[in-house]
Amino acid sequence: MSAPLIFHFDFSSPYGYLASTKIDALGARHGRDVIWKPFLIGATLKVTGLPVLMEVPLKGDYSRHDFARSARFHGVSYNHPDPFPISTQAPARAFYWVAAQDPVRAKQLAVALLQAYFVEGINISNPADTVAVAKGLGHDAAALEAALNDPAVKALLKDEVDAAMGKGVFGSPFVFVDGEPFWGIDRFDQIERWLATGGF
Repeated sequence: MSAPLIFHFDFSSPYGYLASTKIDALGARHGRDVIWKPFLIGATLKVTGLPVLMEVPLKGDYSRHDFARSARFHGVSYNHPDPFPISTQAPARAFYWVAAQDPVRAKQLAVALLQAYFVEGINISNPADTVAVAKGLGHDAAALEAALNDPAVKALLKDEVDAAMGKGVFGSPFVFVDGEPFWGIDRFDQIERWLATGGF
């Protein structure tokens, strides 16, 4: 089988959320698995020197409108969350803790966490809320709660964020196809053609 697609996203990214509902099917159409890798977009903003999107005059208002319109376009349920954006250390740490044991269950957890935030309005930046979502999927709540404060888990997430930025990741979603980088769900048509043709 060909190399998997690498899917970087932030749990607070509406476009990352929309992409998460499409990426596995896109890969499957071309015989590709998809490796999910959450990162912290706040860390990339410190490097790029850019402000949070919603704080940018004109662009922030447009983006709020576009989030909902894009969700309708893609046929994905979306309720703009409040607060927004949020820090995403808790869900990202939870993901990598589960992934170390079972990558399939980690992806299921990611889907549930994104659904919780962007549809149900649950503030997954709160560790207790992240743990509650995980518990609903059968994960050990006490073990996960401890893991969120485990220095080893914190270090693992930091390493993943550093590795992502080392490859040039700066936004969500960010997909690599055989090393070729694509930023944004609006590049999914390009990814589709790249996979079908071998590049252009």
